Amino acid sequence: MADVSRMVAPLLDVLVVLVFALVGRRSHAHGITLGGVLETAAPFLCGTAAGWLLASLALDSSPRSWQFGAVVVAATVVVGMLLRRLAAAGTAPSFIVVATVFLTVTLLGWRLVARALSSD
Repeated sequence: MADVSRMVAPLLDVLVVLVFALVGRRSHAHGITLGGVLETAAPFLCGTAAGWLLASLALDSSPRSWQFGAVVVAATVVVGMLLRRLAAAGTAPSFIVVATVFLTVTLLGWRLVARALSSD
């Protein structure tokens, strides 16, 4: 089961970031194309990857733990916003708040649900 968790957890994190990009593009009428969604998601996916690397090196906990998830959330938001800033893609304060709330709720949320449903 632990091996499955290690394979599924990063996929769920990627899915969360893709949904975030999809919802954002739709709510701002930017069009829903694969290229557009990937362009919007790319800085945040880089942050998610950085968070996974950092959490894997620094923590001795399951990818399903809230601690692991908190590192992934922080890196996803910080790296994502820094890369957007470098690309002049926009980092308005309201966007930072919305992104932080959405990513926190969803990246930690699936972990809390998974822990509640598991027997360990």
